[in-house]
Amino acid sequence: MSIVYMNVMLAFMIALIGTLLYRHHLMSSLMCLEGMMLAMYIFISLISLNMHFTTMYMVPLIILVFAACEAALGLALLVKMFNYYGNDYVQNLNLLKC
Repeated sequence: MSIVYMNVMLAFMIALIGTLLYRHHLMSSLMCLEGMMLAMYIFISLISLNMHFTTMYMVPLIILVFAACEAALGLALLVKMFNYYGNDYVQNLNLLKC
């Protein structure tokens, strides 16, 4: 395994650990999730280019579309939560009140 793959896996693991450690604020959780999506995009792009899978050339583009949708929904939730509660603490989200 080359050093590029190990760096991408390390970036994914750091983002995962960041998600677990900084889960109190929604903004930091969203940033860590975006880091994980970016690491997955780079990893799958490298695999599809190095292995010459012609059927997998569309998969990184699909992952980018899902990452953009996830970012848009996360920011919409952040804005709505900030307008309603005045902060971005995840502990304020109570889904049982709906």
